[in-house]
Amino acid sequence: MAAKWAQKTVVIPAQRRGCHLITPKILKEIEGDLSGFKCGLAHLFLQHTSASLTINENYDSDVQADTETFLNRIVPEGRSAPWKHTLEGTPPLVIARGGFSGLFPESSPAAYQFAISTALPGVILHCDLQLSSDAKGFCRSGIRLDKSTLIEDIFPNRDKTYKFGPEDVHAWFSVDFTEAELLNVTVKQTIYSRPSTFDGVMPMYRLEDVAGLGPDGIWVNVEYNSFYKEHKISTEDFLLALPKDFPITYISSPDISFLKSIGGKLKGNTKLILRSLWENATEPTLLKSYGDIMKDLSIIKPFASGILVPRHFIWPTNKDEYLLPSTSLVKDAHALGLEVYAAGFANDIFTSYNYSYDPAAEYLQFIDNPDFSVDGVLTDFTPTASGAIACLAHTKGNALLPIAKPLLATENGERPLIITHNGASGVFSGCTDLAYQQAVRDGADILDCSVRMSKDGVAFCLGSADLTTSTTAATTFMAKVVTVSEIQNKSGIFSFDLSWSEIQTLKPELNGPYAQAGLKRNPAAKNAGKFLSLPEFLDFAKTSNISGVLIEIEDAPYLATRGLGVVDAISSALVNASYDKESHQQRVLIQSDDSSVLSVFKKFPKFERVFVIDPVISDASKPSIDEIKEFAHTVMVSRGALVRAHGFFLTGFNDMLVGKIHDANLTLHVGVLKNEFMNIGFDYFADPMVEIVTYYMGLVCDGIVTEFPATAAAYFRSPCSDLTKNMSYSILAANPGGLEKMVPLGALPPALPPAPVLEPADVIDPPLPPVAVSSPPESTPKGEDDASGASSNAANCLLVAGIAALLYLSSH
Repeated sequence: MAAKWAQKTVVIPAQRRGCHLITPKILKEIEGDLSGFKCGLAHLFLQHTSASLTINENYDSDVQADTETFLNRIVPEGRSAPWKHTLEGTPPLVIARGGFSGLFPESSPAAYQFAISTALPGVILHCDLQLSSDAKGFCRSGIRLDKSTLIEDIFPNRDKTYKFGPEDVHAWFSVDFTEAELLNVTVKQTIYSRPSTFDGVMPMYRLEDVAGLGPDGIWVNVEYNSFYKEHKISTEDFLLALPKDFPITYISSPDISFLKSIGGKLKGNTKLILRSLWENATEPTLLKSYGDIMKDLSIIKPFASGILVPRHFIWPTNKDEYLLPSTSLVKDAHALGLEVYAAGFANDIFTSYNYSYDPAAEYLQFIDNPDFSVDGVLTDFTPTASGAIACLAHTKGNALLPIAKPLLATENGERPLIITHNGASGVFSGCTDLAYQQAVRDGADILDCSVRMSKDGVAFCLGSADLTTSTTAATTFMAKVVTVSEIQNKSGIFSFDLSWSEIQTLKPELNGPYAQAGLKRNPAAKNAGKFLSLPEFLDFAKTSNISGVLIEIEDAPYLATRGLGVVDAISSALVNASYDKESHQQRVLIQSDDSSVLSVFKKFPKFERVFVIDPVISDASKPSIDEIKEFAHTVMVSRGALVRAHGFFLTGFNDMLVGKIHDANLTLHVGVLKNEFMNIGFDYFADPMVEIVTYYMGLVCDGIVTEFPATAAAYFRSPCSDLTKNMSYSILAANPGGLEKMVPLGALPPALPPAPVLEPADVIDPPLPPVAVSSPPESTPKGEDDASGASSNAANCLLVAGIAALLYLSSH
């Protein structure tokens, strides 16, 4: 008997969220089709991505109610629900503005090629369309070619003046050159924080060249349609004449009349997007501001599929650059079926202090918050956007990857320790209660305390013995200025010259290393927090969810000459806090650059000893490694000792040094990591997370010392940090030498000579001197006459300089 089949489409009426019995409706609809069958196979296909079919007994009506109760519990809804799904579809798009324009000149061959190779599959290549005099399409942002190319060097006398609105603009314009002429023009970088070494190397790229790379889609932005019209060049005709297989998936424009006009002529699935300029800019068709148009999105729905808006339209900031509550723009647009794309993402521009210079945190604000997700981001840095979407989104509640066992090298499925540097000192002033509290919230494993001594022998935590670096001491104790060559080669106000009660009168002062370049750290908390004595720090650590503490000891020999026994003070504090007991769960790391200091702590077998190698080294001799093993379990090195660089380009890993340290059964810590993009080499893509991944995956370090523990913890909560998982996309370690090879000969400054090799003489320190008997606080300690004289002279010099500066300011 021949096989029989029947097919029927059944439309289920719209229902509220919940469980609904649809069997009677299905049976009624297919009753006629079933009459010809005695037995067979029924295949029910639900054509909806946000609903499911279940088959279960329904004799008791409570089954349906219980099922709904169960689903409501495991899949909650409302403002407290964790889900981000808004419109139907895939995860947010990564749209590469001019390719990987954060690294290469925008819209250059390398920029587009790197965008494809470093981004999520499905990345959309963005092209700001410009047309030549013979109507050929090039990709270049802005209307002035002299801003982003070297055209004035090739055609020095071809500049012209055109009117744009009320302004006359004098420049070089694409409409005055043929395609053949523009193909001889090379491009340059337009943002000073990005490498200029590729300037003049690559030609202008045509739209057809971009298509030739085989991307999944191209986004064409038409910014100056009216300007081309004035020159009798039709943007519409150019786009409509493109081959049918040309991968144009999006066309955007700030000009509504252009979108309406081309929308009636386009064939295929190309989406039209209204690009919003700044709030006060006027849209040329409606003569309304873009800010007003965004308040009435129903105007847009008839001619566009979505909107492309500056990111502050969604997450605005106040005058102090802190985030305000999000607007309702995304929700309002989604309610109308409009897609929302956010523009203006770049790792090397400041946006808001809330992100602590972690660019991934900004992307997550747009795609991983309780209320909405945008449908795509227009970015200059495709790897960071891709990593945020593929690795970091929806992972805040994840557990951190397990840390390696104490004193054992990190293995697959394990991660290095996250060790703070003065607490979360990128967010609050270092070594304050607030910095330590923030570090615990951020997921740090080890809290550090750099121990300083007050004049009256109180041990406390502070990043430097010089109080002027992180406190307001200079406003109160200028008479205490002194030069102590054993500590540093400049004048300062030192902790051992002030009593603990005097130090407690000081306020912390949060000063980022790049504040003078405009990259301040959390200025709202500039003077917030209080300093902690060592016992207070240990009491806080004991009650915190951390793995342990790191106690750093500096300047012990000098302090001994001042009658201050820092080693004894630390030992007593740790014993009093029971950290020496084997039953104590938290680890204790003692860190110093002085071998004699670490040797003293051998009497505490539970403590792990960390030897700091201060200068950058290129290698370590075997005898020096053998000496370190005698008194330390771990080596702490600077970033420059592990990664070689030349002119902000990475040139290689120091695998030999890492191998020697691990072969000696020593563990390896590296630091100090900072989030500010000015601190990060070009190969890290201005992304502090890529640097973390490099020390973890590329160099297999066992501990990462950072001022921003939240960034490290966010990565180690993501599935991409688990090397045992086979992820389709992951955040990768830097590839040293990869970019440097692309730099033209002579474009980089001469390379520095190699760093020295560590030898035993660099490792072994003389025995600690005995602690001198202290003099009464009011009298001058023995051997300090010269220092006191220096203090007086330095104070007088500073006072005179201060008066001179004040007089100068007054007279001007």
